[in-house]
Amino acid sequence: MKYIFPFIVMLLLIGCSDKTNRVAVNFPANVYKPLKLSKIKQTDNNHSKKLIKDAVNSQKSFLMGVIDYVKEFYEDTFKKKLKVSATAYNSLKGQTDNNPNIAAWGDTLEPGMKVIAVSRDLLEMGLGYNSVVRIKGIDGVFFVKDKMSKKWQRRIDIYMGVDKQKALKWGKKDVEIMW
Repeated sequence: MKYIFPFIVMLLLIGCSDKTNRVAVNFPANVYKPLKLSKIKQTDNNHSKKLIKDAVNSQKSFLMGVIDYVKEFYEDTFKKKLKVSATAYNSLKGQTDNNPNIAAWGDTLEPGMKVIAVSRDLLEMGLGYNSVVRIKGIDGVFFVKDKMSKKWQRRIDIYMGVDKQKALKWGKKDVEIMW
């Protein structure tokens, strides 16, 4: 699973570089290795799987460099970790006030946004407005756009649009957050 992202990156780079054997990527110099695309340009449907496998095998150092680069990026980006309780909420009048789509700092929430509300103690720990948060076990990053009631401690509330069933199914879980 941990090799899927670099593999997809490599495939995208190969697909975007039909006129050259070098791919312009903003990776550090020690990561970059020119891709050999001559075999892949001759791809037909019968041999494409074998050619891709051969390309991946011949470019293992490139893939390992991408993996190292991604790990380094995440380590540099998220310096703090904390275990918290996570619940879910919706933009529904019964769960908020008369303006259920307006968050604490005035942002308009729309279904599909990756937003969390945080307890006030987390604000004091550095999780302020628009902080980028990663929740272990959930793809992508979330933005702090809302605050919770003062009664909660070490807690986040994940925004789930208007899908009340999805929020109920989530329930309450202990998760690790990184910011």
